[in-house]
Amino acid sequence: MEKKGTDMPNENIMLLSLLVGLSIAGFSTGEDQFVYTGFTSSNLTLDGGATVTPSGLLELTNGTVRQKGHGFHPSSLPFYESSGVVQSFSVSFVFAILSTYPESGHGLAFFIAPNKNLSGSFPTQYLGLFNDQTNGDPNSHIFAIELDTVQNYDLQDINNNHIGININSLRSIQSYDAGYYDDKSGLFKNLALNSHEVMQVWVNYNRETTQINVTIAPLNVAKPVRPLLSTTYNLSTVITNPAYIGFSSSTGSVSGQHYLLGWSFGINNPAPPIDITKLPEIPHLGQKAQSKALKITLPITILVLLLAASITIFLFMRRNLRYAELREDWEDEYGPHRFSYKDLFDATGGFRDDNLLGTGGFGMVYKGILPVSRLNVAVKRVSHDSKQGIKEFIAEIVSIGHLQHRNLVPLLGYCRRRGELLLVYDYMHNGSLDKYLYSKEGKPTLDWIQRFRIIKGVASGLLYLHEECEKVIIHRDIKASNVLIDNEINGRIGDFGLAKLYDHGTDPEATHVVGTIGYLAPELARTSRANPLTDVFAFGIFILEVTCGQRPIKQNTEGIQVMLVDWVLEHWHKGSLTDAVDIKIQGEYDIDEACLALKLGLLCSHPFTRARPNMRQVMQYLNKEMPIPELTPNINFSMLALMQNDELIMHCPSEIGFGTISTISGGR
Repeated sequence: MEKKGTDMPNENIMLLSLLVGLSIAGFSTGEDQFVYTGFTSSNLTLDGGATVTPSGLLELTNGTVRQKGHGFHPSSLPFYESSGVVQSFSVSFVFAILSTYPESGHGLAFFIAPNKNLSGSFPTQYLGLFNDQTNGDPNSHIFAIELDTVQNYDLQDINNNHIGININSLRSIQSYDAGYYDDKSGLFKNLALNSHEVMQVWVNYNRETTQINVTIAPLNVAKPVRPLLSTTYNLSTVITNPAYIGFSSSTGSVSGQHYLLGWSFGINNPAPPIDITKLPEIPHLGQKAQSKALKITLPITILVLLLAASITIFLFMRRNLRYAELREDWEDEYGPHRFSYKDLFDATGGFRDDNLLGTGGFGMVYKGILPVSRLNVAVKRVSHDSKQGIKEFIAEIVSIGHLQHRNLVPLLGYCRRRGELLLVYDYMHNGSLDKYLYSKEGKPTLDWIQRFRIIKGVASGLLYLHEECEKVIIHRDIKASNVLIDNEINGRIGDFGLAKLYDHGTDPEATHVVGTIGYLAPELARTSRANPLTDVFAFGIFILEVTCGQRPIKQNTEGIQVMLVDWVLEHWHKGSLTDAVDIKIQGEYDIDEACLALKLGLLCSHPFTRARPNMRQVMQYLNKEMPIPELTPNINFSMLALMQNDELIMHCPSEIGFGTISTISGGR
């Protein structure tokens, strides 16, 4: 007999049981939407070190080194609509990274992949998503959002605490420091991904605009209005049908634990909100000290503290001397252009040798990362022992710091201390041009298109310095080692330590001869007066250097040193000008452009100043807006230079004039 009263039918009891189970682990609202509040009974597909803990955490890695782990939503998702276009979608997830070390493995990533087989990925890098063959392969069809806690220079990571948008590679198409913009103040607030704190991430893709937005915030902060990252990319070219979504992590050689606490997803709708009050708790690292141990260690600790106090006073006094700077009242107006020596010391690891980028006659250059902004910089140390003209020199350095041009390396500022001047530049990851022309360390050979673009870029930068700035700026040391290569293989003029400024329409004063032998205009030995045409002379030598792949002073087959300009001139006289082109690109260059470059290099490096073009004319020649004038045949540049100077430039030291600050500022 069927019971009466308040007893439920069996089907209602089954439905209630199902809802109770879903309230623990999450629930699905259809094949295009789901939410997990914890992962108990979630039926995720797991591999590697991934597991679901008894408390409901998705643990991607458990602290074991060289480990990877993946967690997938169990079924594929309908990203494509009938028109064959990826639909709008939204993802939200809550995560935490725990580590006993400052760096924890390689972070974690949310990803969309064509299948659930990532067995070929490396456990030591690429966040467990790729290997050396698949990283960068467009056939991978993987879209990912990385939360990275290690800086990999090969992947051009900006720092060791960033979020990136990735397409088929761990080299992000866009990345930024981990953090968020406060809705009330609009200020950016940093977040440390491996801080053991729980955070929430939102990822949104708009089908109509192909815009990808990525936002992050602490768990108790509502989703900020302004996203951290925003870019456009048509994911219909990346995501396959079918496609699976999940999370991946690897630990490399440093152990770490990567947890997911909640996860939601929606197609053509916002991802369902995650109830943060029902999320499982993350474990706490370490154990509380035992009271017995405390009793034993407390007396020892007190003695150590007393000793430490004495040592601290001593170290504090020594530290003040170690970081002592020279600072005068007139420098207050320069504000952010004045860096503290301590920041530069910390940024370069105490100017360690392994951060040394290069050494020249004018100082040593070190790579560094500024401690607060995490900006990559190059710091040049120049010795000096004189205050003569230092105020004028610093004023010119700060003026150059205001320049903005795509073919100039930004000069960010300076620092002064006794006997030393430090110049701070934006860091160029690819290094200087001379490494590509002469290095035997495996640098790739630049093709002709890249070389010609670099020549035009440096010319554009010099035109800006000579004619388009508020003051005329003479660089005075144009050469391949002072041209830096940016990520797009553009040439950028760097090292403004010798630059000199004067007003338009006035003549520059005579000063000490400075520069590098081989690039010095011959009239400098007679007049000691640098002007834009002395920069043009050095630029002409630079053009020949880039086109020929040879240094300004070279050895001929008999072992005799000859000037590169005369060697090219000899080929021009013989009608064999193309034989002067760098042998590494022979047969793979535009003959007309190469001959134009060689003739323009000869014209710019003419010993007579009146024969040289200005930089605006140079740009017209390079852009083929006007024909280049023909040189007079049967001339020898070295002999012409001797005709107007009493002494031969080649007898000067290899580098002239930057030994002390007085050399820089003598004529200022």
